[in-house]
Amino acid sequence: MCELEVELNSRLSRGVYLGVVSLSRQDEEFHFGNSGEVVEYAVKMKQLPDDASLSNRIVSGKATPDEMLGLGRRLAEFYGAAEHGVQIDRYGGRQVIEFNIEENFRQLAPFVGDLVEKERFDFVVESSRGFFRDRGDLLRRRVAEGRICDGHGDLRAEHVYFLDGIQIIDCVEFNERFRCGDRAVDLAFLHMDIERLGRPDLSLAVLNGYTESSRDYGIYTLLDFYSCYRAVVRMKISCLSATQLAQGPRKREMQRRARQYLDLAFRYAVQFARPTLYVLCGLPGTGKSTYAKRLHEIFDIALLRSDEARRELAGYSARGGPVDFGTGIYRPEMRGWVYSALLSTVQEELKKGRSAILDATFSRRKWREEAVRLAKDLDANILFFECAASQDTILERLGRRREGEDGQSDARPEHLRGFMDEFESMDGLAPELHTRINTQTEIEANLRTILLSGYSKRRAQVEGIIARL
Repeated sequence: MCELEVELNSRLSRGVYLGVVSLSRQDEEFHFGNSGEVVEYAVKMKQLPDDASLSNRIVSGKATPDEMLGLGRRLAEFYGAAEHGVQIDRYGGRQVIEFNIEENFRQLAPFVGDLVEKERFDFVVESSRGFFRDRGDLLRRRVAEGRICDGHGDLRAEHVYFLDGIQIIDCVEFNERFRCGDRAVDLAFLHMDIERLGRPDLSLAVLNGYTESSRDYGIYTLLDFYSCYRAVVRMKISCLSATQLAQGPRKREMQRRARQYLDLAFRYAVQFARPTLYVLCGLPGTGKSTYAKRLHEIFDIALLRSDEARRELAGYSARGGPVDFGTGIYRPEMRGWVYSALLSTVQEELKKGRSAILDATFSRRKWREEAVRLAKDLDANILFFECAASQDTILERLGRRREGEDGQSDARPEHLRGFMDEFESMDGLAPELHTRINTQTEIEANLRTILLSGYSKRRAQVEGIIARL
């Protein structure tokens, strides 16, 4: 087991795990080495300074976003090179994950009503079970994408050191079921721990570095679910530790941590159980359909497009001839019908607890307000991503549509002035609802911004709701 510990931990550290030494007994004395009777083996390690650990660097205010970007990139490299295969894939399947989660719930049962508040714990349990029922397809997709590997298993901030580069120690060597799995489980553990330490911005930097290197955007589909799972694991450990300690400061600290982990688990459960309406909006030609399609591919949720709704309402599937802005399919009453139809369909999705994506200009404030009101009434988050580009860029993109390169939209260069004149500023939206995206920059970088900003603002919306409970 010691040799395995050295081998596994040397994957993410250099010069820290120095080998295996024997502990021998001779003349009733114990010493390291082989003289005498060997009674045990131990791992020889280099002692790392406490102030180099990520946990201490966060607490002391020394951790930086650039360090976190580097950490995310290092983890992407590690997971890409880690062992994969059919035997490992099973640890990312529903059967094993469900067993792990239910095992934690059973082990926590004796503490519910005492150290663990029953109402919040019950919500975590039911939400987790609901996730398996409603989004179990995401787990199968992760296996099919090759995202399951022999990982770390205990990726907490106290196990990450910034010394001679990045050193990550203390992986789980004693149980493959805890170590192997979706890389999202590892990253969620670190994400949860960094948020617990009060620096969610640093966790987002880790995720940014990871997705930049790996293009694994699907991690966002499972981040809250697995963060909840890991918070429950730490809650269980805190409860067990508290029961084994005599009255005193250490026992009170374990009790405090148990409550803290329950609060985290509850928030993550609300985040993954609560649907979100993603609104990709802005002038025609700004690229909103490109990003709406990418989000649809990542989250595998309904994508509703104003162009399709308009054509359906107009009674044709192929594009007709060009019309002036404000006439035909762009006459005011038709546009009102389009938004009514879109929001009606969205309403059905949200009522079922399912997230959705809207791809439409949303040029009028009243339409945005209707969407916000609908989301609020149905206990859903809502996020507006306003796509923007220069007028020259928009005209060039719309010109390509005229030449037949883009058959998805009816808007043409001659329509742009009409759209610009009627577009009402989105500045009145609350900051936690609105993100502006410059779509003249690189698509992948913008997609990461959308995912990071979306996660951060969903978190802010949920925290506001929980604060009012």
